[in-house]
Amino acid sequence: MNQLASTAGYGEEAERLAVQYESVTFAEVHREVLHLVPEPPSAVLDIGAGTGRDAAALAGLGHRVVAAEPTAELRGIGHRLHAGRGIRWVDDALPSLPVLGGGRERFDLILLTAVWMHLADRERPLAMDAIAGLLAPAGRVLLSLRHGPVPAGRRMFDVPADETVALARARGLELLHRAERGDLHGRAGVRWSMLAFQRASGASGVRRADPSASR
Repeated sequence: MNQLASTAGYGEEAERLAVQYESVTFAEVHREVLHLVPEPPSAVLDIGAGTGRDAAALAGLGHRVVAAEPTAELRGIGHRLHAGRGIRWVDDALPSLPVLGGGRERFDLILLTAVWMHLADRERPLAMDAIAGLLAPAGRVLLSLRHGPVPAGRRMFDVPADETVALARARGLELLHRAERGDLHGRAGVRWSMLAFQRASGASGVRRADPSASR
């Protein structure tokens, strides 16, 4: 996949970032929403999987995991660190997920950890369309959203949690959980919104009128 604006800076810093990512555990990062992870074996998609920390943990629990990561350097590290876990790595990315979105595969859990804030205004509705289209009936989405200073060389936006909730709701995804937390790495001024959604009963994932479309 060609270099994306949303992944700027990640390839060059892949080795350093791998140390940072792997210094915390899946359970620590997702502690507020662990009870919303479905029972194994479930089909799981980790979008923006990075080095595969979360994908490996979920595979270790018995889930069938697809890790979508567009940065080749991070995928390579993930292959090395988590070899033998049965993770299927895919070179794919939001907003449209052209590889996975073109197939018939559907997922019981979609994970977006520190991904959503990389998407520009025009990209976020398209990305939520793609996510809703890949979600199985009663499937869940776990999403973490960063707020605060933007590191040099990165593309990030200050995305309101309320906007994200509205985009999901317009596509038949009900809010299950919402929380705010500090940064596990202790970075000054950085905080996180932790959001969880579930496909509403009878919802197809077809986009309804978007309350943010007129902004």
